[in-house]
Amino acid sequence: MELAPRGLRELGLLDALGARPGLAGVPIDDVGDLSIEPGFRADPDPRAKNRSLIAAFLPRQRDAVAGALGGDPTRRLLILGGDCTAHAGAMAGLRSAMPGQTLAIAWFDAHGDFNTPDTTPSGDVWGMPFAMLCGRGEPDLVAACDGPTVDEWDAALLGGQVLDETESRMLAASGVAQFGAGMLGGPAGQAALGAWARQVAGRVDGLYVAIDFDCLDASGGWAVTYPEPDGLSLDTALEAVRVLAEAIPVVGFGATGITLANGDAPRTVDAVVRLTEAALVSR
Repeated sequence: MELAPRGLRELGLLDALGARPGLAGVPIDDVGDLSIEPGFRADPDPRAKNRSLIAAFLPRQRDAVAGALGGDPTRRLLILGGDCTAHAGAMAGLRSAMPGQTLAIAWFDAHGDFNTPDTTPSGDVWGMPFAMLCGRGEPDLVAACDGPTVDEWDAALLGGQVLDETESRMLAASGVAQFGAGMLGGPAGQAALGAWARQVAGRVDGLYVAIDFDCLDASGGWAVTYPEPDGLSLDTALEAVRVLAEAIPVVGFGATGITLANGDAPRTVDAVVRLTEAALVSR
C-alpha cells in the first residue's frame, strides 16, 4: 500500500485526471508524498501495531494537508494512500485549514475500520481510523488525528460487510448511518442515501469522501490489498458519490487500500479517476 501513490502517478493518474471532461482545465497542484521511514514493519503488539510511528505520522500529514490547502476555500483535497489511516490525517488537515467549519464523512469500505485497541482481533491500526476520527479509541491515537473531527451523526459507512462482531455492535449502537452494498445497488437504497445526505447538509459545511477500494466487488479484478466478494459495483459507487456530492459540498476525496500488484492496475487507475471526478466536480 505504501507504494501505491507513486505507482498511481507512474501509471498516468494526473494526466488521466486532466483528461476527464469535468476536470479539464482544472489545475492540479501535486505536493508530493509524505515520507514514511520506516514504512511497514512487523510488530507483535496485539492491540495497536506500530502505534508510536502512526501517532507521529498523522500530525505531519495534518500539517501537510493544511499547508497545501493554504486557507483557500476554492481548493479541494485529493489524498492518495496508503492505508485508511490516511483518511484520519486528511480530516485533521481539513479541520486545521477550515477552523470553525463542520464536516461530514462518507466512509466507503468493505470493512468497518471502527475497531479500537480494546476490540481489535488483529492489532492493525488501519482497522481503527474511522473510530479514531469519531473520537473513539486510545487517547494517543485519537489525539494524533485531532479526533473527534466529525460527529457520528454526520458519518456514514457505505459498503461495509466484513465486520468483527464487537465492531458491528459498536457501529449499530452509534450514530453512524450504514448503507450496505446490496441496499445501494437499488434505487430505494440510493434514495435513502440521498435523504441522509440532505438531512446532514443542513448542519455541516462540507463532506470528505473516503474510499477504501476494497469496497468494490472483487469480481472486478481491482488492484486492492484485501479484495472482498459481494461488494459495490463501480457504477453503484459512482452513483452513490454523485448523490452525496449533489447534497453536500465535497471538500476532499481520498483513495486508499490499493496494492497495484494485486490486480488490474490500469483499470483501478481509471476507477480512481472516475470516482475523483464524481466527488470533486462542482454541481
